[in-house]
Amino acid sequence: MKLDPSFMDELHNRISLAQVAGRKLMWDQRKSQPGKGDLWAPCPFHQEKTASFHVDDRKGFYYCFGCHEKGDAISFVRKTENVEFMEAIEILAREAGMQMPARDPQAAKKAEKRASLTEIMEQAVNYFGLSLRGGAGKMSRDYLTHRGLDEAAIQRWDLGFAPGAWQALWDHLINKGNAPDDLLACGLAKPSSKGGKPYDTFRNRIMFPIRDTRGRCIAFGGRAMDPDDNAKYLNSPETQLFDKGRTLYNHGPAREAVGKGQPLIVAEGYMDVIALAEAGFTGAVAPLGTAVTEHQLDMLWRITPEPVFAMDGDKAGLRAAQKVIDLALPKLQVGRSVRFVLLADGQDPDELLKAKGPGAMQKLIDEALSLAELLWLRETGGKRFDSPDRRAALDAALRAATRQIPDEGLRYHYDQALREKTRELFRPVRKPGQAGARAPYRPGSPRWQPPAVPQDTTKNSLLASEDGVHLDSLREAVILATLIVTPAVAADFESGIERLACREADHAALRDAILTHAGQGAEALRGEITARLGAAALDELLARTHVALCPPVRFPGDEERARMTVAEELAKLHSDRALRAEIAEAEEDILGAEDEAMTWRLGQAAQARSNASRSNNEDRAEYDLGENGARINREERTALDALLQSIRYQKPQR
Repeated sequence: MKLDPSFMDELHNRISLAQVAGRKLMWDQRKSQPGKGDLWAPCPFHQEKTASFHVDDRKGFYYCFGCHEKGDAISFVRKTENVEFMEAIEILAREAGMQMPARDPQAAKKAEKRASLTEIMEQAVNYFGLSLRGGAGKMSRDYLTHRGLDEAAIQRWDLGFAPGAWQALWDHLINKGNAPDDLLACGLAKPSSKGGKPYDTFRNRIMFPIRDTRGRCIAFGGRAMDPDDNAKYLNSPETQLFDKGRTLYNHGPAREAVGKGQPLIVAEGYMDVIALAEAGFTGAVAPLGTAVTEHQLDMLWRITPEPVFAMDGDKAGLRAAQKVIDLALPKLQVGRSVRFVLLADGQDPDELLKAKGPGAMQKLIDEALSLAELLWLRETGGKRFDSPDRRAALDAALRAATRQIPDEGLRYHYDQALREKTRELFRPVRKPGQAGARAPYRPGSPRWQPPAVPQDTTKNSLLASEDGVHLDSLREAVILATLIVTPAVAADFESGIERLACREADHAALRDAILTHAGQGAEALRGEITARLGAAALDELLARTHVALCPPVRFPGDEERARMTVAEELAKLHSDRALRAEIAEAEEDILGAEDEAMTWRLGQAAQARSNASRSNNEDRAEYDLGENGARINREERTALDALLQSIRYQKPQR
């Protein structure tokens, strides 16, 4: 069975050799550079321990420097899975989500037909080029010169001009012996609705050839020279050669440039791509007159893991960038994302390059916004959040967006980043002149300054590493369980029990039951808890690992252990909350002024927490305090007292 070349081209465009080979290999992390498509591993075709097997993912080829095996994804599948050519094609087609073409005895004729159509397209390229250099193309040449393109650039990009006559190209190609049906199949002409001779698709337009990854012309884009034309830009219709949603302008040259270290820049139009490439940004591509499609995004990710979208600085450009967000979120993976360059209002890359030069463009690329940052700007730009309803709506919108990310770990980090921005946005704003007053956080506000980045020593400290709310819940569970199994001590801690926040609903019900039945015995308390929550709630509390391992729970009725545990946990709980409250207030004050009073407050709160953690009640069951404050081992003191007592009553010997 002979396969259509278009099917093979599409298969090669869709599959990634790195992904295909990655199922069989373990990449050498020291030698590999995944971002550049440069991967190394021990060879699967001969026994070795060194990483001599090299995969060039951008070019789609592998080579082993040990055994000299080489090939592409198809040959890799054939050799590693011991299958024939067609079976390897079927395996890769399933992975790429493509349906194998039906067995067609006319496949060879179709391939020949496709080849003949591409020859006609090249004839059209030559005709448009001659027309541009002729007298009819003077206005178009002046326009291109005004846009900064010299003759060499015009030839590099094969630019041309379609005359304004209705059948100029048609007559030229027919006179060269081409069949009328072939011209229609190429999309170069359209049939007349009045029964007359077909007419040219492109008239009075500057012509941009659109080529596939092998450099063959498969379509055209035309820029109208008449300012009153309804369509400023016009693309070829979809044909046997051209699928608009699966094609990128300048795809082949850009892929090669990215392999040499250039960034992949996605612009909006032909002239933007040409301007970027002529300025040195040769890894520039563009979709063809529509928003980026899912297939085009996959094609971009096969070139580089993080393409940069350089959208025009107008409302249409911003809308296009926002559409990319919605398209990319459900397809994000670790190491595969997008970034955005948003130009000044009304400006495009071509205008920026002319006004400020390549250095300004490079600076914008280096500072490109991440997907999370643009998502935040989309949801907050031009909006106010001065009510609980509006704030809740923002939370809901952000959650709905990140919920589309399939990778759980990546979704967690997006949520964390957006929560930090939300906390900063919702922080209370103090009145001017008030201590700690600051400008409100509003995206785009000239008064806003980004918060200081915490130092590594701060981020790695114990205060920053603990989840305070989670620890509070653990401590509350230990306190409540201890009081349930030894309720006789509850009366000694009523004020502390009343101050328990109990964010968990079951904890609040247990607290109330303990306060109601303090001192009435374990059976009465358990009966009240069962009536309120059911027996399963109590069993679940006592079965928690941190509760079950707690000594007073393991030894119910030991009042001394119970008192010591409850006193310590209450002290730690209240000191932790006090410290967090001081820190929260200090975070507001520190923006206004730093003084010794604030430092002293934080020091006192931290000391209180430290004292609570060490706890004066620690080991009270084993130690007593002497009159001078020193700790005395209880067993040793008892032994000493017994010795002194025996000496005191011992009769003197004669």
